[in-house]
Amino acid sequence: MIDQPHPERSETDQDERRPQPPPPDLDERSAEELLERDLDELGAAKKERDEYLELAQRTRADFENYRKRVARETSEALSRGKAELARDLLPVSDNLERALASSSADAEALSKGVALVLEELRAKLSGAGVEAYDPAGERFDPSVHEAISTQPRDGTEAGLVIETVEKGYRLNGQVLRPARVVVSE
Repeated sequence: MIDQPHPERSETDQDERRPQPPPPDLDERSAEELLERDLDELGAAKKERDEYLELAQRTRADFENYRKRVARETSEALSRGKAELARDLLPVSDNLERALASSSADAEALSKGVALVLEELRAKLSGAGVEAYDPAGERFDPSVHEAISTQPRDGTEAGLVIETVEKGYRLNGQVLRPARVVVSE
């Protein structure tokens, strides 16, 4: 950019802004001191630049970590919300199954209506990632089964699930409700 005289500044003011050549009588020692001072200023400027660069890099890394943490916490909150909803809907599913099991042949319309509601409810639960499991015939596992009672059964080894009273439910591999079962003695 070319310096043009500013109408409000004098020629002397403009000359002060221009770098001044060293005076002709400057000896070699003074030139070395001037060079050393300039190198020190340059070193200080580089150090300050490096500090700001490091700060910017740390800030960027902190922001990336924050973004990942928020995404993870949001996902976990969504999963907890789905699990809570699913737990609340499970008794409805159980009651509809009981109603279907106890309906008489005369009440065919009631039976069809309840069957449609149950089908819709199961579809909603499945869409939320909830899966039912019936452990009849499996070995009893207290982490996924809840023993309601035990019964002796001929020809069956002890510790097997012989009847499922209520199905168990999982969400993404996590047990929402253990299956309520009758176990052989």
